Amino acid sequence: MAKLYFRYGAMNCGKSTALIQVDYNYRERGMATLIVKPHTDTKGQDQIVSRLSVSRQVDILAGPQDDLFTQIRHRKSAAPLDCVLVDEAQFLTATQVDQLFLLAVRADIPVICYGLRTDFKMDGFEGSQRLLLLAHSIEELKTICKCGRKAMVNGRKLEGRFVFEGDQVAIDGEGNIEYESLCPHCYFKYKAEAALTSTEPLGTN
Repeated sequence: MAKLYFRYGAMNCGKSTALIQVDYNYRERGMATLIVKPHTDTKGQDQIVSRLSVSRQVDILAGPQDDLFTQIRHRKSAAPLDCVLVDEAQFLTATQVDQLFLLAVRADIPVICYGLRTDFKMDGFEGSQRLLLLAHSIEELKTICKCGRKAMVNGRKLEGRFVFEGDQVAIDGEGNIEYESLCPHCYFKYKAEAALTSTEPLGTN
């Protein structure tokens, strides 16, 4: 039986690179893949772009109302399909994760999802939360903080300074936004520093 896989990690752990490598491995063996990316992720538009400057055109740029089970099964009826690969899976809706789970179970197509587990405030994403509940297999892709410890969380920077408030979705590289993978120790250190700098001294009468 095919399975639904969730491979997660902090920013810059190589998720997109790993997806492109898996896609290459399938295709090198003459097997067919289909790549999905939620259109919420505007980085690269309809391309998956890794930090190593390799890219891959996506096959489905999914909107939140798209029925992935129906779309993908329709494509499978028209041509062979051996694996579905999903980038930035945290941006999927819970319903779409259910559809991918059904695709693995009912259509017998392996589905491998790559994404973040939590946002810059350490809150869960809708897609990731559902994947953690449904995936047959869950694997962490590891990276390190600049201090050398294991990075587990994502720090958001605005104009080079760490920020801890704002909308959940802000795309890396857009509007002076960038992200840095951090260990919990460094995350809370930067959060405390940000709180101090945002506190204005009391005035005097």
